[in-house]
Amino acid sequence: MRASIKWLQDYVEIKETPEKLADMLTMAGIPVEAVERLGQNISGVVTGKVLEIVPHPDADKLSVCKVDIGAEVVTIVTGATNVRQDNIVPVATVGASLPNGMSIKPTKLRGLLSSGMLCSTEELAIDNKLVSPEARNGIYILPADTEIGIDIRTALGLDDVVLEFELTANRADCFSIIGIAREIAVLTGASLKKPMLNLKEAGTEKANSMTSIQIEDSDLCSRFAARILTNIKVGPSPAWMQHRIQAAGMRPINNVVDVTNFVMLELGQPMHAYDYNLLARHSLIVRKPNPGEKLTTLDGVKRELAPDMLVIADAVQAVGIAGVMGGLATEVTANTQNVLLEAASFKGASIRRTSRALGLRSEASGRFERGVDTANVIKALDRAATLLEDMGACQVCPGIVDTYPEMQLPKQIVFTPKQINSYLGTNIPANAIVDILKRLEFEVDAGPEKITVTVPTWRGDVTLPADICEEIARIYGYHNVPSTTPAGSMLQGKQNYSQNLVDKVKTVLTGSGFSEIISLSFSHPDTFDKLNIPADSRLRQAIEVLNPITDDFPILRTTLLGGVMDTIVRNLSRKNEDLKIYEVGAVYCPETLPLSDLPQEPLMLCGAMLGKRQAMAWNQGRDNVDFFDAKGAVEAILEGLAIAGYSVAIGQNPSLHPGKTAVIQKDGDVLGVIGEVHPAVLDAYAITKKVYVFELHIAALIKHAAIKPDYQSLPKFPAITRDLAVVLPEHIPACEVTAAIITNGGSLLTAVQLFDVYTGQQVTKGFRSLAFSLTFQANDRTLTDIEIDEYYKKIVAALESTFAAKLRE
Repeated sequence: MRASIKWLQDYVEIKETPEKLADMLTMAGIPVEAVERLGQNISGVVTGKVLEIVPHPDADKLSVCKVDIGAEVVTIVTGATNVRQDNIVPVATVGASLPNGMSIKPTKLRGLLSSGMLCSTEELAIDNKLVSPEARNGIYILPADTEIGIDIRTALGLDDVVLEFELTANRADCFSIIGIAREIAVLTGASLKKPMLNLKEAGTEKANSMTSIQIEDSDLCSRFAARILTNIKVGPSPAWMQHRIQAAGMRPINNVVDVTNFVMLELGQPMHAYDYNLLARHSLIVRKPNPGEKLTTLDGVKRELAPDMLVIADAVQAVGIAGVMGGLATEVTANTQNVLLEAASFKGASIRRTSRALGLRSEASGRFERGVDTANVIKALDRAATLLEDMGACQVCPGIVDTYPEMQLPKQIVFTPKQINSYLGTNIPANAIVDILKRLEFEVDAGPEKITVTVPTWRGDVTLPADICEEIARIYGYHNVPSTTPAGSMLQGKQNYSQNLVDKVKTVLTGSGFSEIISLSFSHPDTFDKLNIPADSRLRQAIEVLNPITDDFPILRTTLLGGVMDTIVRNLSRKNEDLKIYEVGAVYCPETLPLSDLPQEPLMLCGAMLGKRQAMAWNQGRDNVDFFDAKGAVEAILEGLAIAGYSVAIGQNPSLHPGKTAVIQKDGDVLGVIGEVHPAVLDAYAITKKVYVFELHIAALIKHAAIKPDYQSLPKFPAITRDLAVVLPEHIPACEVTAAIITNGGSLLTAVQLFDVYTGQQVTKGFRSLAFSLTFQANDRTLTDIEIDEYYKKIVAALESTFAAKLRE
């Protein structure tokens, strides 16, 4: 946002230097990024009128000009080809200095003395984007009514200082000259002078009989209003207006367009002018685009419109992209006779999404994204109509066509002076608080104990007592707030049990070759579809964020898997195809929606693996990771936390492959899930490799973990190991067989390990061979084969009767 001191002085008296004013505004939360003095490196350049121009007698490409610069007539030799008699041009006189460091001296060119130089925009360091295309080449031709002999800085409005602001998005009111002037008035104690509106409305026909306006989607457009201007005389706008617009970084075009830009910069309300005669049925409708609809915008680019965008259309076609840019077909030209002038209020998120999708940003879209004052729409239309009427450029038809489905009422905030002072740590008197708020144009009703404030419609960022505290503090002066040492009980800083356990988990995974990732706590509803989450799943009950950082992340996540999958996609796109990653973070699970209480925020652990099991090397295999690698990572975690006696069983998860999913449980608690990612999920993320994931509940791990396990002394007597190979149907899980062995193995059985699984020619089809290593050991004696045989036979008998297993020969 750029604001010139001259423009600001139209509304508020400024006695401070620009630098001091910039410091005051910055300390009040309106940060000034830079102070730019226009034309500061230009001296000795004046306006001159070309009285005569003749060819140079000794040079084909040079001309000799007689130029009246007010005080005298000088002779100047130039090579420019666009200069004509009676042109008003910038003349650098002898002794002049230019921004490029050039100093002008009398010079002989092919025998003729040249006493000065005619200047181009480049030589005056004028940005090309601020002047018309025809003025960018050759000598800068000034308007014919420009006074002769005056300083070029005065003629071009370069005798000005511009404050460049770096405003935060919440201060939408300061994206206007009036908004900045209001802040200056509050800080300096000056009075704010608002522009007067005195419309004659000399048009013969009423506006509501000449046009109609309709809003189809009031959620995206809360208000849409228009005025009709007849007998338009399109031409250049006054020099003072052009200077104001150029100082703000915009190029003057014609009086109609310049007025809409001027009002947008002045009041913060974007506007657009349509050629009334080119609008089908002279009507406008705010709607979503029709399927396949396209629009050529003012920049000459034909754009395809997405279904979620918002357009302004006449009875036949779209004539503008709402809040972003108008259409070329209905632009105001020199042939325009009547104009429909519109101002509206659009939903900021919709405009931001449209602007980003089209790669098209404008001064208007930037203001709509931050939010405009809906109540200001009519004032902006009246201001623009007044300016054009005062120029004699039109006749204004009586009345305004205004569609305003749901009127927005000002917000009220109730607080006490004690609350303000307690919050700020100050002792500001109640009357000083009231005075500050009144100077900010808040309506204040100060009672004996409570103060009720009605917030102006342009201050959409003030909604809570805390916002009132901020307003008081920044105007009162942060330097006036006393510095105090915070008081409170001192506690030793240390990690709790849960944090220590999470660190243990991270250590185990890092030792297993995993890398930790951190993704955003925000997500998008499309993630649920990508992860194959059913429509009735509680995971879809996500909390919407009122002010999302971007439109891509409007909700709080309910699962870590979405962020992990996005990270995998990002790595695969960069050819990093062998991954072991994990994330520990909170998910947000509300009891009901909309929220009535704070949501649950359980910690979850989500890990993923894909690609090669080992790094490529001559002595390593080239096998890819599989389900058992993911299971092994989980087992390493459980072992590191001394969690034993858990079960691994076939499970189901909508995001994981049916039949390749396992659930881990202990004492009735679900610790987590392991599995291969569902093919449909892989397709949704455009991943062609198999991905294996695990997701664990940190709370369940904490419940069953034993970071300080019980220690046992080393056994004094040797163990006896027996191998047991049985053949049994394939559908019987190995965990059930292991459980049966443990149940029937007696107290001397200390370990059971599955070391071989075989299917092939030596085993009947539909069956498989499972080989276990059984370890028997006693603490008080050396075991004999006779003792072990008894338990061994009991185990075999149990397997035969329970699973119809047979010993493998």
